[in-house]
Amino acid sequence: MAKAFDDDGKLIKALTNANQLLQKSLIDAVSSLHPEHVFEVSEDKSKACFSFLNEYLEKEGKVFSTNYDLLLYWVLMRNESKQANDGFGREHLNPVATRRGQEDAEYGDLYWGKYKDEQKVFHVHGTLPIFDTGTEIEKEVYRDRQYLLENIKERMDKKEYPIFVTAGDGTEKLKHIYHNRYLIHCYDTLSSITGSLISFGFNFGEYDYHIIDAVNKASKRGAQSRDKLFSIYIGVYSESDLEYVKSIQGKFDCKVNVYNSQTANIWG
Repeated sequence: MAKAFDDDGKLIKALTNANQLLQKSLIDAVSSLHPEHVFEVSEDKSKACFSFLNEYLEKEGKVFSTNYDLLLYWVLMRNESKQANDGFGREHLNPVATRRGQEDAEYGDLYWGKYKDEQKVFHVHGTLPIFDTGTEIEKEVYRDRQYLLENIKERMDKKEYPIFVTAGDGTEKLKHIYHNRYLIHCYDTLSSITGSLISFGFNFGEYDYHIIDAVNKASKRGAQSRDKLFSIYIGVYSESDLEYVKSIQGKFDCKVNVYNSQTANIWG
């Protein structure tokens, strides 16, 4: 719409700058509240959370996150998960020389796509360590003896921003998702899950109805073969949470179950 009234391109530039500022402000807010490094999460809490997640990953389940922070990434990496494939991988740059024993193996940057068919961990709204370079989806890693969050902030200082879905309501967020191939893959995978979905720490608020739409797509997919999503379990913390879930229950096309989130005891 803006392009139709923008003869000299100034409006488009202003809107782009405003969007980048909004995105940076949100990322700065997340970063300021974020633990500085992985070891600020105690060993006991890390193991407890990993045990909870691994229960699903070992049974061919998938983990979907709408959070932007590094906690999920830290827990899976710190506990050296063998099941938590996130679709990223490195290219072997000198396979012939390595095979001949002439050189040590050298690998490229960590790009998404090589292992997407085996992917089990999905960041539906993006996350701090994942960047869109324009040609590749790249994951930031520990390097130069710096903590991961420091490396991310350095990239942001260079006007490079993580993949973040920050737009307003569910419709706007979905538009944002469909402009990025990594996010499309995550959303489409969520829309095709089968069996049951367990939700923890996510209340399906009015700005996230696109997630309900994904759940409903999964519940209708493969209906004839019964290879579809049959039910969802939504965790609640309070009576007000319970009342809210009851008020939106009719928006789901699968069976809705509610459980007390405090019984999950994810962090031990």
